[in-house]
Amino acid sequence: MLKNITIGQYFPGETIIHRLDPRVKLLGTFAFIIALFFINSFYPYILVVTFILGTIKLSKVPFGYVLKGLKPLFLIISITFLINLFMTKGEMLFEIGPLDVTKEGLRQATFMALRLIFLVMGTSLLTLTTSPISLTDGIERLLKPLSKIGVPAHELAMMMTIALRFIPTLLEETDKIMKAQMARGADFESGNIMKRAKSLVPLLVPLFVSAFRRADELAMAMEARCYRGGENRTRMKELKFEKSDMVALSITGIFIAIIITYRYI
Repeated sequence: MLKNITIGQYFPGETIIHRLDPRVKLLGTFAFIIALFFINSFYPYILVVTFILGTIKLSKVPFGYVLKGLKPLFLIISITFLINLFMTKGEMLFEIGPLDVTKEGLRQATFMALRLIFLVMGTSLLTLTTSPISLTDGIERLLKPLSKIGVPAHELAMMMTIALRFIPTLLEETDKIMKAQMARGADFESGNIMKRAKSLVPLLVPLFVSAFRRADELAMAMEARCYRGGENRTRMKELKFEKSDMVALSITGIFIAIIITYRYI
């Protein structure tokens, strides 16, 4: 399951999506997330599916690789679906034992499940098609206006990117520790909830030790390279908008406008 998490990983490529300005991709992702919560009927999801599939096709990221990121969240999506299905009051469709399934509950449960699925797919595409350096530069440039009121834009961007990129590293470390503990006879899958929770102690302790060690090594590496924050730092590649970026922004804007307009028609 740990290997199926794709958020925080980068899929190298030279496609038009990879070459887009990171600010465009960040703004587009935020707009996409906001648009998902404006959807209140099934027809706009056709547009969402088209948008996602088109982006995956242009990025040349394997579709199965994007779907793989949904596997670890299957339990969360299922629980969310069931809670909305049985807890929403309305016109009853049928009964499952003491639980009532309503028309409104089925509709709400489906909407919540689709939102979670597309939310994960959209954010995964952002990190899969944006290198860590580009992502840091994009976040910093977007936060730069806040530096006028004392907000450390560069440091915040650096911390956010490092935290995001630590996800696959820690998952890989967790997988190694689990295999080592299982080779010594540890059991993480059998027993009740309390027993499984206790069995995680031999996993969490070395994981935290490894995380602190990697953080210390990263800090030493940055200090050895004379890193002193973003002030007076220059860049080998300056960000600038191209025609393709303007086209991408226009398409995203049209996408958001259609969804919001459809909601209030």
